[in-house]
Amino acid sequence: MTYTIPEHRRGQIRRILELLDDARSVVLTTHLNADGDGCGSQAALLELLLDRGKEGWVVNPTPFPELYRFLFPDPSRILHAGSEEALRRSQAADLVVVLDTAEVPRIGRVNPLVRGRRKVVIDHHPPGDRPIEGFQLVDTSAAAVGELVFDILAEAGGPWTPISVDGLYTAILTDTGSFRFSNATPNVLRVAAELVERGASPDDLYRRVYGSHPMRRFRLLRRALDTLDTAHRGQVAWMVIPREAYARLGCEPDDLEGLVDVPREVRGAEVAVLFREMEDGEVKISFRSNGAADVNALALRFGGGGHVRASGAVISGELDEVIRDVVAAAGELVDAEEPAGLAAGEPER
Repeated sequence: MTYTIPEHRRGQIRRILELLDDARSVVLTTHLNADGDGCGSQAALLELLLDRGKEGWVVNPTPFPELYRFLFPDPSRILHAGSEEALRRSQAADLVVVLDTAEVPRIGRVNPLVRGRRKVVIDHHPPGDRPIEGFQLVDTSAAAVGELVFDILAEAGGPWTPISVDGLYTAILTDTGSFRFSNATPNVLRVAAELVERGASPDDLYRRVYGSHPMRRFRLLRRALDTLDTAHRGQVAWMVIPREAYARLGCEPDDLEGLVDVPREVRGAEVAVLFREMEDGEVKISFRSNGAADVNALALRFGGGGHVRASGAVISGELDEVIRDVVAAAGELVDAEEPAGLAAGEPER
């Protein structure tokens, strides 16, 4: 079956193209700790802007991941949020496009840079308590923001450059967990097939994203595995990224990509949790569900959020106390749910 843009998105997509055409300079941003979906979608949308003679700039609230810089042959288009140039470009922008989040707290220090600018929000998460004002294309049925940006390029007639197809394939690859999560719908698989037909290389992009890691990642994993544990009859599994090892090995956020899948793969685990003690005394938490448990509800209890089967939060407190409280809450969650035994999930926000 040939892919067609879902009819319920067409009106919003056409309006977004009108807004892009009316702008001369556009800033693209995404959530804190950008992932493959946010970065890949930025790369593809930047190609669309440049093809239409626009100025386009990427300004993210946290440093751009080295893992996805291969999607940006012109690194000068990526600006550090704390730089004078980022401030100047943001204040001069006719339009700001926010990708893969629709919430003010999730764009961090980019928010004051773009205050008062006209905005477009493209997202696939459930709505939060502090929405970003602007024209919205928010569709929770989309597997990834990359699916929505694909629709925008399809409606625009391209451009289907190597950068845009690689960016969109990377977005979909990462947000579907290499097409193994429950959000690997027939619709998004058709999108992926079209991207391959247009030149995306599944083996090359898988190797770039998942198949090539520095030795420090494996040394960190070796230390983290010592902390792997379970509770609540094995239905809650968790692992800790030791702060000392992370610092001593010179690790970067990219090195943590996919490590939450280690406790998720423990047999019998319904909820998996990865804890990372930060330098500022906060603890970053990633949640995953293997079945019926709604970890978005769990994350919301701790001030976070995300998807039903993959969410995250940041908590202040001593690591041992945070682990105790979170594991207890996860235990209450699995006790309240009837395990469905499904192996699925979606990336956290």
